[in-house]
Amino acid sequence: MLYLGAEDLARAADLDLLMEAIENAYALERSAQYSMPDRIHLEHQGNTLLYMPCFLNQVFGTKVLSLFPNNPRFNLPVISGLFLLNDTKTGMPLAVMDGAAVTAYRTGAVGGVAIQYTAPNSACAVGLVGAGVQGYYQVIFANRTRKLKRVRLFDKDCEKAELLCQKLKKELALKDIQVADSIETLLAESKIVITATPAREPVLPDNEVLLAGKNFVSIGSYKPEMRELPQALYSLVDQVVIDTEHGLHESGDLITPLEKGWIRDEQIINFSAYMAAGDLKLADEKTTLFKSVGMALFDLVAAKAIYDLALEKNIGTMLGH
Repeated sequence: MLYLGAEDLARAADLDLLMEAIENAYALERSAQYSMPDRIHLEHQGNTLLYMPCFLNQVFGTKVLSLFPNNPRFNLPVISGLFLLNDTKTGMPLAVMDGAAVTAYRTGAVGGVAIQYTAPNSACAVGLVGAGVQGYYQVIFANRTRKLKRVRLFDKDCEKAELLCQKLKKELALKDIQVADSIETLLAESKIVITATPAREPVLPDNEVLLAGKNFVSIGSYKPEMRELPQALYSLVDQVVIDTEHGLHESGDLITPLEKGWIRDEQIINFSAYMAAGDLKLADEKTTLFKSVGMALFDLVAAKAIYDLALEKNIGTMLGH
């Protein structure tokens, strides 16, 4: 069995291959060539445990994640866990991986694919709201998709935003990366707007003028009580593209707008159907919204792609015989 820690995954994670894996996951979803039980979502004393299994013909995988919001007080990450990859025929474990790192890469890849299909080719300015771990990967994959010229960052914790700014400047060959002094400034200077926060109230202004003509990728809200997006945004979009039907029951950014009538059921479209529709008409002036909550199928295809590349490049540590 191969062990891949966070540093191993960083060496074995090819951004283009990961986005290709996510596109393949959507194709698998359309063809129903997979089995994905409902994920177990447990709450205990304000913390969350996620148990996410998924099965393909050759491999199956299980991700176990813990989300402890108070961990930064102890200088520990909010998300930790493991991903176990198994052979479907024998059940034997093939690899165990850092679950938080798998999550970071696959969610970044989901965002990158969303931008590829929902933002016009001319979009080269990204605004990120939320300077956490996932924010970093969203910008990295966005740059891979659109070759950015400008990045604006905003977080209520100014120090976190500045640290992420410096990290991205080291990683990207891009000079125009700055912390925005307000959300309004970020919106004015961005075409693609990514929200990656644990907010319970909208992080964007409820103002159609400021939101119109942007391409929104919402990553953060994964519980009914969590919301990142204001009412005004829903009046600007023709449809809301979602990565999985689970989101209709899990995210406040879908539950609340549907309950209050800001959007209608027929305006919701699964990304796999959106891709299959072809002629996407990504006009510069069009306002688009992609909402992600993630699913185990993404983790499995991403982990398999990383595992194959790690074997090829002799990355990681073999455990046992």
